[in-house]
Amino acid sequence: MASKIPPLLEPYLALPPEASLILLTNVLGASTNWLVLRFLHSTLATSSNSLEVHPEDETKVVFVSFLRDFAFWKDNARRLGLDLEKHAAKKSFAFVDGLSGLFLPKQQRPAVGPGETVLSSPSLTNVSEAILKAIQDVRGSSGAKGNVLLVVDQLDLLLAVAGNQVGAVNLEEMLAGLREEVHSAIITVSADHPLVSALQTPLETNHASFLVNIAHQADFIMGLRLLDSGTATDVSGVVRVTIGDQVAEDDDFRRKIDERELLYFVAGDGGVRVFERGQ
Repeated sequence: MASKIPPLLEPYLALPPEASLILLTNVLGASTNWLVLRFLHSTLATSSNSLEVHPEDETKVVFVSFLRDFAFWKDNARRLGLDLEKHAAKKSFAFVDGLSGLFLPKQQRPAVGPGETVLSSPSLTNVSEAILKAIQDVRGSSGAKGNVLLVVDQLDLLLAVAGNQVGAVNLEEMLAGLREEVHSAIITVSADHPLVSALQTPLETNHASFLVNIAHQADFIMGLRLLDSGTATDVSGVVRVTIGDQVAEDDDFRRKIDERELLYFVAGDGGVRVFERGQ
């Protein structure tokens, strides 16, 4: 099986600097699922396996997903040797489910295990409060925000499902408030051409505005897309790494991040190969 963490991706998967924002974009047919899983593995497995890290200093993750439930992430993480339930039990990981119970009455919402929260409403007040509580739970009695990484998968779904309750500006403000409570954040957003080019409906306008503004705030962007030449049996797509506007020219972070395009292939067993063109 291909490497759990492809060597070419290792520089990008390390814990980002304090107050930083990483944006991952996807399109139909080029999902960021495999990339999110490797960010989780890099953060949780590396932190828990390090002999130099004290338990109170261990990096913890609050993971919010609006398109997939905990069972999906748990099963796929297990393929990488990452036990999310184990991390949840020791309060180094918390999962906020933004899919399963969002529009269900209370009596029909799924049961939750340790470290799990199921959102009950798409209102930003409800979403923000639930995520903040998860952050506080993993943070523990120390109250230190320096060791919590926030990962939000497909936050843009709220623009589509919440109607007039949510707009791009309000969503950005909520995200800004959450970022103040954690070390850094990783956000995944759809960047399909129909959502960002037509701008004929409120959804398209809101989505394009949100994506562009978040991209300007990001320290670096990893954009996934399909091959320009069409499908291939040994290539799933392209990942393009771009340094964001927030990184100063002389910043150490800029020197560590190479802007480049890489090819990737996701195998049937969940393994991923990342390679340069011509390899």
